[in-house]
Amino acid sequence: MLVYPSGVDVSSSALRFLAQQLRRHHRAIGSRWRPLSAGRQALLTLAHLRVGHTYAQLVTGFGVGTTTAYRYVVEAVELLATLAPSLADAVRTASAKTYLLLDGTLLPIDRIAADRPFYSGKHRKHGMNVPVIADPFGRLLWASPAPPGAVHDVRAARGHGIVDALAEAGILCWADKAYRGAGGIFRIPYWGRWETLSVGQQAVNRSHAKIRALVEQTVATLKSWRLLHKLRCSTTRITTLVQAVLTLHLTSSE
Repeated sequence: MLVYPSGVDVSSSALRFLAQQLRRHHRAIGSRWRPLSAGRQALLTLAHLRVGHTYAQLVTGFGVGTTTAYRYVVEAVELLATLAPSLADAVRTASAKTYLLLDGTLLPIDRIAADRPFYSGKHRKHGMNVPVIADPFGRLLWASPAPPGAVHDVRAARGHGIVDALAEAGILCWADKAYRGAGGIFRIPYWGRWETLSVGQQAVNRSHAKIRALVEQTVATLKSWRLLHKLRCSTTRITTLVQAVLTLHLTSSE
């Protein structure tokens, strides 16, 4: 556990990785003296992403100004986002797997009722809809760019090329009913009320639910980065934040 004014429950490998990337970046851009070293900037960024500390809290903990804290976080997040795996990378990694798990999760945002494109009728709140891909053990492999919460799961999967990429690779994917009509490689439960399904169909749905249960672990892994519990930034920055978190998670799990 890394030590900060409060605990940051991230492996030290994530801190070392980010600090190393920041040092390389600083050398590449010819950055001179800074109030915080690359290691301290990395710790500040992890405190923001993992613990969800606000800039006011970071200012108190690290002894820098609000503008500096914001600039340091944005710099580190954008650097991490460029290192996130692409969908093609995830598909190559998944090619050796028997099947994949796919699910969409809503990241809540602070929007008002007038912002209809961000309102999810399913979850009854405003947010961004992020499809995630996991391996058969529930390990997070990839998270897509974040469309508005009003975008249906299967539409989001098509829009980001997930359906086509998995179909081309011939990888079976277990998903829920929201992905109905996505194609033959997608395994979804039988449609209909439980009491109207045959005994065989009910048995298939139970088996399907057991297989898909691990994807909830994947979603929990993503949301263990507490900044994502309630995003209060511009919606244009959310995809970058998700990609940064994905990079740090994959680094920590190696």
